[in-house]
Amino acid sequence: KRCRSEYLSLVGGLCERCESKGIIRPARIVHHKEYISAQNITDPAVLLSFDNLEALCQECHNAEHFKSTKRYKVDEFGRIETK
Repeated sequence: KRCRSEYLSLVGGLCERCESKGIIRPARIVHHKEYISAQNITDPAVLLSFDNLEALCQECHNAEHFKSTKRYKVDEFGRIETK
């Protein structure tokens, strides 16, 4: 919790991805660029290093984690096709 709080303070509490596009939006999540896994869960360089953290708004965080989880697509006639 302290690491999260300190990181958000360091970056000004704004979403870093939105800010890079000129959009001002508050960050709600401190995201790990290298995802946490069973292999690295005890590695402080992954968990606590500011180099591996990114302040994101909910929308950017959802886009990161759910970018390839669409369960369907729409064909040229507007019909839903499941994968």
